[in-house]
Amino acid sequence: MDTKIVVIGAGVVGLAIARELSLKYEDVFILEKKLKFGQETSSRNSEVIHSGIYYPKGSLKASLCVKGRKMLYDYCEKNSVIHKKCGKLVIATNADEKKELNEILEKSLDNGVDDGRMLSGSEISEMEPNINVSSALYYPSTGIIDSHGLMKQLETDFINNGGKSVYGCEVISVRKIENGYEISVNDKTGNYKFTAGTVVNSAGLSSDQIAKLSGTYEPSYELYFWKGEYFSVGNKKNKLINHLIYPTPHRNNTGLGIHATIDINHRLRLGPNAIYLSDRTPDYRVDINNLEKFYNSVKHFLPFISLEDLSADQAGVRPKLQKPDDPVRDFIIKNETEKGSPNFINLIGIESPGLTSCLAIAEYVSGIIIN
Repeated sequence: MDTKIVVIGAGVVGLAIARELSLKYEDVFILEKKLKFGQETSSRNSEVIHSGIYYPKGSLKASLCVKGRKMLYDYCEKNSVIHKKCGKLVIATNADEKKELNEILEKSLDNGVDDGRMLSGSEISEMEPNINVSSALYYPSTGIIDSHGLMKQLETDFINNGGKSVYGCEVISVRKIENGYEISVNDKTGNYKFTAGTVVNSAGLSSDQIAKLSGTYEPSYELYFWKGEYFSVGNKKNKLINHLIYPTPHRNNTGLGIHATIDINHRLRLGPNAIYLSDRTPDYRVDINNLEKFYNSVKHFLPFISLEDLSADQAGVRPKLQKPDDPVRDFIIKNETEKGSPNFINLIGIESPGLTSCLAIAEYVSGIIIN
């Protein structure tokens, strides 16, 4: 074999996997079709370190998020990656939503998130005097992170461990051979082939297509693209909240509703919404016509925000395993041995909480490689 392991995709999850595997193996490569790491989903999100409260008990999303959160905080402390454990309020503005808060609290306890609690009215007023809510759950373990800084550190660790990153390199075919795989790629020099014993498909928005190239695809692997837009809040209104503020979430988790997030620089943003892209064409434009919808969705609990405070920020695209009205789906992380493709490992539908879970996902992938 030309190399031991190839990881396809240099988003935050691919980088975390490559780093983890480079600690155990020599000759680990990461291939990325973009010219830099993290140019798609990993750089276009809320940069939130999630607690793990929304996901079904026993799911990979739940277990890897809870484990990954602790690992990520430890990693950030050890490597001076900028982050902040700012805490999150999940809010209710009426009796029906308050009932949902109780359900969220129960689910979070089932998932091993034991720091959540209902706030009293006086506590809400003390913590967030400028919001208008009737009830709120508080999760102090939720935080924010410099995602670019995290990815840069993961790549640095990988390279220091002897790993090699190849950017501007698109995989165009994968063929099973004895004891491994033949991979064809295109880069600026043209087309060439090489062999690898293990292939990890962490290609994000393209992961189901890579599965097709490898012959490991099945219909349940089909991805559906969901666009999420963000609007910035200006006029110094960013100073008026101290925590992340989330409404009660949408059913089936197509999104968590338009929420208010602060970043490392305490910039205040609203978003994301959830727009189904039926043609699977990534669209990173922010439709200014949605500005009023954003305003109307938050004005009842963020009364200090005016329409003129909002401006278009950015948009991202999530690789979900759900089309509209589908039930929630879990991560797919699978060594495809049963399909006759040992050590071809597919990661499909790695959306939120992928950033939070990245180190735990990496450890999980390492554990399912057959030596």
